[in-house]
Amino acid sequence: MSVALYDTVMARRLLLVQLVVVILFSAVFCINSQKWAISALFGGMSVYLPNALFFLLTKWCRGGPQQGYLAWPFFIGEIAKIAMTIVLLVAALAVFKAEPLPVCIAYLAVLVAQIVAPIVINIFHN
Repeated sequence: MSVALYDTVMARRLLLVQLVVVILFSAVFCINSQKWAISALFGGMSVYLPNALFFLLTKWCRGGPQQGYLAWPFFIGEIAKIAMTIVLLVAALAVFKAEPLPVCIAYLAVLVAQIVAPIVINIFHN
């Protein structure tokens, strides 16, 4: 689920939780080796950075003079998010020769955090 579907405070909290998950998984994989830690960082950032970009794009376009046209910035933001994710994953695996296992695990962990964090935040917020 995209961060634009939440309000600004919830989106910021979600991005903060995702960043914490990225750092946590990188630290855990640092136990094995530095290459695994960097690979996990690449995997987590492949989710975090596109979400942050998407949040900034939708926040920037939301308050414009044409407030009724939210669909196009959302559509363009989603395309940019998907393209950036693909570019970051290809760069991590092909260019930087990251280890695939930590990349995949960190990537999936941040995706799961993106789904679970709003539920947990709402439970403890109320």
